[in-house]
Amino acid sequence: MDKPSLPAAPLRPARTPSPELQARLAVHWHKTRRLTAILLLIWLLTGFLTVFYARELLHLNLFGWPLPFYMAAQGASLVYLAIIAFYAWRMRRLDRDFHATEQT
Repeated sequence: MDKPSLPAAPLRPARTPSPELQARLAVHWHKTRRLTAILLLIWLLTGFLTVFYARELLHLNLFGWPLPFYMAAQGASLVYLAIIAFYAWRMRRLDRDFHATEQT
């Protein structure tokens, strides 16, 4: 009969973070969720409202083109790219600030 194999590494009980670290994690997570919700709202407004209200927005021009046409052609893509860039920049800053306070 085969003997049951032992785990490759000894199992250690998971350490629970200190209350101070838990509070900072909660703040970090709250800021992350808030940023994500705001940027998703901008994404929704950009993608949905310009199409839904296209007839009402026809009189608005952007760079010589009607706003709904411009947003469908390239404006929405530029807004999405800006959302991604802003999210990456802001999250890098939030993570850097969190890790700086974590090491002190």
